[in-house]
Amino acid sequence: METCAAMARRGHKVNLGVRPDTKSPPRDPFGYYGFPPLSGLNIRRAPALGTIWLRRVQYLVQVLVWISEFRRGGVVFTRDLGVASLILQLPRKLRPPLIYESHCFSPTEAAQRSQALSTARVVSSRKQRRLMRREERVWCGADGYIVTTTGNLAELEGRFGKRLRVAVIPNGTRLQPDRKFETLHPTPPLCVVYAGHLYPWKGVDVLLQALVNLEGVNATIIGGDAAEPDFQRLQDTSRSIGLGSRVDFVGMVEPSRVSGLLAKGDVLVLPNVGSGSVVNYTSPLKLFEYMAAGKPIVASNLPSIREVLRDGENAVLVEPGNPTALTSGLRRVLEDPKLAERIARRAFDEVTEYSWDCRAERVEALLNEVLRGVQLDDSQRTSQM
Repeated sequence: METCAAMARRGHKVNLGVRPDTKSPPRDPFGYYGFPPLSGLNIRRAPALGTIWLRRVQYLVQVLVWISEFRRGGVVFTRDLGVASLILQLPRKLRPPLIYESHCFSPTEAAQRSQALSTARVVSSRKQRRLMRREERVWCGADGYIVTTTGNLAELEGRFGKRLRVAVIPNGTRLQPDRKFETLHPTPPLCVVYAGHLYPWKGVDVLLQALVNLEGVNATIIGGDAAEPDFQRLQDTSRSIGLGSRVDFVGMVEPSRVSGLLAKGDVLVLPNVGSGSVVNYTSPLKLFEYMAAGKPIVASNLPSIREVLRDGENAVLVEPGNPTALTSGLRRVLEDPKLAERIARRAFDEVTEYSWDCRAERVEALLNEVLRGVQLDDSQRTSQM
């Protein structure tokens, strides 16, 4: 949504095709994300009737209908591997150029999600092979390709070889036009804030264990749903280790509310654990929101996080999955106001490179490269006929 809005602000006509989330009541997407409707951004919804399988089929059929409407003069931009794979099975003259954005290597991510989540189904070898075929088809066939981390790029190149028209474009964040860095004035009780999913690999368990030895420090956990097993599990853990009222589980909130909650924290933490190769792919959205908040960041020392954060310069990095190391990192920031202010200010200054508008500019550069390449390919095919 944010990338689409930024592209619309740059003068592009954007049609955002969505599949309704039947688990939640319908919401106004502009109100949910906290910005007014844009004349260049049109949201188009696919039908959502029947079983999960039937809804998926309806969505894919609707995608083909949308493609037929703007086959000439348009470009498809998607993060859905299945959609991208389907489009590439159409004859070249019947489809528009395709740009795919990859946030993970799906066979690995699916297997690790299955292992980590008790609610996830075991990924069969048949599904793994299907995902691998899709990954290869899209990597080799898409007209343009975006990855959010160099780790993901290395994985894809190692498996399928190098390709043209590929760009590393991290996630982004929204910046206020009148933004300025506010001098830090922490007052007791100090508060550590985490925002994001509550999956085991996100490391919230590690954060709770780290808090046990930080007397006088509370925590706010933003994310998750009260009905989810992980939400209940973490609440039970918090009570069992004696944290009690020191931890506030806020639950899932609208994106437009997150910045206000981050502003109430004294330290913002990304405690992702280091198990599994998926850590090489993740470009945490909240990382950039943390940087924009102007607060010191303590994060796990993982390859994908090191693409943006540097220990002692714009963050404090700690050993992943180690509560003692996280306790030390948090204490290092909380007890050293000069360090806290220095790293917070540096991250605040550097986040301008990761605004949604800057991201849209880089996507636009790839888009133009794709259109030039497609025109060249078409002219070469015509000359050979």
